[in-house]
Amino acid sequence: MNNDRISDLGRVARALGYSLAGFRTTWRHEAAFRQEVVLCALLAPLGLWLGATPLEKALLVGCLVLVLIVELLNTAVEAAIDRVGLDRHPLSARAKDIGSAAVLTALLNVALVWGLVLGLPLLWA
Repeated sequence: MNNDRISDLGRVARALGYSLAGFRTTWRHEAAFRQEVVLCALLAPLGLWLGATPLEKALLVGCLVLVLIVELLNTAVEAAIDRVGLDRHPLSARAKDIGSAAVLTALLNVALVWGLVLGLPLLWA
């Protein structure tokens, strides 16, 4: 029983190490990710300050975190496609374009959520 716990802790520690390596390599190689992290670092405290309720705070910060998640997934897709080959292929282009569209959608979601949460009270005032 005790060995199982040690084994589970080791697995969790290795998974954490792989995750941190993913953050490091994405930070090092992806300018868009660095820009989005800076955007989140600036806007998250503002969202916590401007949100009137815990739900509003969660919405304002959560949509920012979603951008980072989508960017990480997009970067993973692009890396896998580039690993397969750098030659131009319609399916590779389609996959990369769809990943880019996902990031854009997440960014538009930030604008929508922030606009609704912060703008609607101003309209009703």
